Amino acid sequence: MNTNYSDCLLTEVAWEVCNQVGGIYTVIRSKVPTMTEVWGDRYCLVGPYFHNKAIAEFEAIDTYEADDVFAQAVLRMRNLGYEVHYGHWLVSGRPKVVLINHFSAFYRLGEIKYSLWENHGISSPEGDDLLNQVIAFGFLAKVFHQQLDETKGELPCVSHFHEWMTGTAIPEMRREHVKTSIVFTTHATLLGRYLAMNDPNFYDNLPYYDWNKEAVNFNIEPAVKIERAAAHGANVFTTVSEVTARECQSLLGRNPDMVLPNGLNIERFTALHEFQNLHKEHKDQIHEFVIGHFFQSYTFDLDKTLYFFTSGRYEYKNKGFDITLEALARLNWRLKEENTDTTVVMFFITKQPYHTINPQVLQSRAVMEEVRSNCDAIVQQLGDKLFEAAASSGDLKLPDLNKFVDEYWKLRLRRTLLSWKSHELPKVVTHNLVYDNQDEILNFLRHSNMVNNEHDKVKVVYHPDFIASTNPLFGMEYGQFVRGCHLGVFPSYYEPWGYTPLECMASGVPAITSDLSGFGDYVLKNIPNNENKGIYVTNRFHKSYHDAAQQLADQMYHFVHLSRRDRITQRNRVESASEHFDWQNLGSYYDKAHRLAFSIAVNA
Repeated sequence: MNTNYSDCLLTEVAWEVCNQVGGIYTVIRSKVPTMTEVWGDRYCLVGPYFHNKAIAEFEAIDTYEADDVFAQAVLRMRNLGYEVHYGHWLVSGRPKVVLINHFSAFYRLGEIKYSLWENHGISSPEGDDLLNQVIAFGFLAKVFHQQLDETKGELPCVSHFHEWMTGTAIPEMRREHVKTSIVFTTHATLLGRYLAMNDPNFYDNLPYYDWNKEAVNFNIEPAVKIERAAAHGANVFTTVSEVTARECQSLLGRNPDMVLPNGLNIERFTALHEFQNLHKEHKDQIHEFVIGHFFQSYTFDLDKTLYFFTSGRYEYKNKGFDITLEALARLNWRLKEENTDTTVVMFFITKQPYHTINPQVLQSRAVMEEVRSNCDAIVQQLGDKLFEAAASSGDLKLPDLNKFVDEYWKLRLRRTLLSWKSHELPKVVTHNLVYDNQDEILNFLRHSNMVNNEHDKVKVVYHPDFIASTNPLFGMEYGQFVRGCHLGVFPSYYEPWGYTPLECMASGVPAITSDLSGFGDYVLKNIPNNENKGIYVTNRFHKSYHDAAQQLADQMYHFVHLSRRDRITQRNRVESASEHFDWQNLGSYYDKAHRLAFSIAVNA
């Protein structure tokens, strides 16, 4: 066998290649430029083919003209009757990618499922659409690597699989002696996520769970067995953080060989003032929303207003929404006690079923735009007449500006303002939720009377949809919204890694995380003086809920009382610290895993 690492091939298999579902898409996509820089043409990604996703992100290569082993393997699969696409993923680095239509193997689904049950003890019920898809995809991923075996000759190969959705390929590849060394990464144990949501003492009880009993209890036994089979079948087993590594031993029965932290492509600005200017530009856009949302009821000083936010999938406890709300209530009480002139507006950005955007919220925004339009017209008229008066004036005094505004515009502005102003409190939630009475965020806010009273120093905007440029309330991208905020708040209870605080850092925005998140744990161990750099870590591992909530409230209170100069300094520091998490640095962990897998292959 060829024993040169420089000749080795690398395939990377993930359900989220050209298929954005969650955070793993960000991991794979952002890592691509670093991978192509190291591996070049020896690197190829493998994912599922969904036409509606691929049409925007995939560019086909003529397989008959391509002279490489991956294209030849694709041709062999097509000759077997399977639909397989080969081309480039249209992201930075333009890597080669194989997209497999797993539905083209559905006619063999019964046979594939029987093999999994007979050889690996993995049974799969009828009627589970996702399970059927990942089983078919795993089978075809195995077939692809078998065909690659036939085309690559003696070239060594490392195959890196991500998450349980690709997992059925691994035990079958080992059983059929496919000549590649397998790396498997679990980004979050499936069972761990379910247990953490349902057991308030999850971390204390972790060593004592009966994994099979709990998997049956949550009706996820097939997926958990697939994950365990992948973990045990891999030559090199990895996960994303020390936090998740503890889960793997208890729930998957194997200690990871390595931890592979997640990074981002950090785009540094050549001049610090550039990202400060972006912060102001996007903060002004958030000001627009806040004026439209709050100022019809009452006003506060926008120059003394701070924007906090949290975001992510709606997992009330796992994402730390519960402790964030408790800390905000304590912060609100404390700021009211000292009668501060600072206002905090806290945004909850998540995804929940809703009927429509609340009509009153939309109407307020629309009328506010009309107010602005009227003001712009008055300014235009005023400017022209003021210039004429100033140029022809002999006494050098500023004339009475009111005389320059037509009665029409005075009346129109007054009527518009009259129709806009309201005695109702600003809405806490921007949309009409399907399950309004059952929503845990809303129930907490109502119970604690944090409903945007005028005397509240902490206001809340709950936006149950992700922010995009097409959003009629914000009209900006999520990344722009992040840049416009002052502080991200993510004190998760269960978070194998946690991209949201890292995205804040990359945008020069300070953030709060927790020591139960992989990211927070990594920060405590690798970033000295982290708070000074704008990365706050709430300690939850050995603290009660109430102690952790108090620490979080104290951290937010401290941030509120920073001077403007101190906040600018902190944004500079957090942006500088983000360089540590660039894939150019963290990619070395992946390189070590692949070299370990290669050494196993050549010594087998």
